[in-house]
Amino acid sequence: MADTPTPSDAKTSTSSLSPIGKILRCFSGAFISGSLAIVIYRLMTSIAITFANKPITSDNTAVINISSAVRTLVVGVVALGAGVFGLAGLGLFLLGIQLTLQRLFRKAETPSES
Repeated sequence: MADTPTPSDAKTSTSSLSPIGKILRCFSGAFISGSLAIVIYRLMTSIAITFANKPITSDNTAVINISSAVRTLVVGVVALGAGVFGLAGLGLFLLGIQLTLQRLFRKAETPSES
């Protein structure tokens, strides 16, 4: 039981990161999230093209309505995933820029006291 981390341990481990470590963490997270967004977007377009190339062949209107609804839901859920990862990547990238600018301006504002 002594090996299990407590919430205070997790809090101190993230706050003990150096400012450069936090900035690098933001940019690496943005890169990973953005890459996933691009991959998921390409998957979505592939799914949409596959659905467009294979029309529904049925005379039953219920089958046509249900299958078109399922196709729309599948493409919509994948698009939602791409959007979520894209926005998370954008947010992390902007946070990294903000932390970088704060670090640069904080260094420039603090004069050396002699």
